[in-house]
Amino acid sequence: MSVKDRDPLTGHQTTGHEWNGITELNTRVPRVVWFFILVTHLWALAVWVLLPAWPLVTTSTKGILGLDQREEVAKKVVAANSDRAVWGERIKSLSADEILGDPELFARISDTGPQLFGDNCAGCHGAQATGGPGFPNLIDGAWLWGGDTDTVMETLRVGINAPHPDTRWAQMPAFGRDGLLPRNDIRMVVDYVQSLSGVKSPADTIAAGAEIFATNCTSCHGNDGTGNPDAGAPDLSDGFWIYGGDDEAMFRTIWGGRQGWMPAWEDRLTETERKIITVYLQHVRQDTVK
Repeated sequence: MSVKDRDPLTGHQTTGHEWNGITELNTRVPRVVWFFILVTHLWALAVWVLLPAWPLVTTSTKGILGLDQREEVAKKVVAANSDRAVWGERIKSLSADEILGDPELFARISDTGPQLFGDNCAGCHGAQATGGPGFPNLIDGAWLWGGDTDTVMETLRVGINAPHPDTRWAQMPAFGRDGLLPRNDIRMVVDYVQSLSGVKSPADTIAAGAEIFATNCTSCHGNDGTGNPDAGAPDLSDGFWIYGGDDEAMFRTIWGGRQGWMPAWEDRLTETERKIITVYLQHVRQDTVK
């Protein structure tokens, strides 16, 4: 078939290709397509002339406008750091209540706190700071070392069982694994400890567990089981549990012991950033309690 043949219906020339009786037409490219091709080429030429575009050996073409995104970003970072330094110093010098009572600073905490917490803390404590098995809930009001601003900031600074020279240190012995208590005694202690937070158990079991508890546990958790923040020993009567409060979880805790760990943030977060996280958590905890 000749390429000069024309389709009898449309009058268009054919390309000479045929598939199963279907002939391909040699139709023209629509004008609108040529228009957009032209416009995009003109736009590309304009961009090449006006903006940085072509790489050279050690640099690149600068363009007539002389725009440099690296310089623009650097200027914005400098401006943001300058602005942050002003309100950051105010946050560092004021108490948590004063910060939460200042609308401007409270807005800064609301914007910056979730980001800092999400980047550094949510991996263990969860996006909502509610913790999980082995990781404390930070908004339930139960703090191992205390929940006031200065104490929380110090915990963030030095960590828990961390390499920091001033780290907070706490460890619960493995009473079963190390042969300090037999299995039956551990089960009775579990029943007694659960009774402190309202779980019912047989009276004779609770009485026996109380004696074992008094001999082995009161030095850290206190005579009434309410804990000791100075030693990081948790309150066993408030119903809040890091590793679980059911029979199996508590047996494992007493049998094998526990030693939590939190990194020291002094080298990664500034004092202002640590305070922002602290005040943010205190604000979230207040909202949760309400």
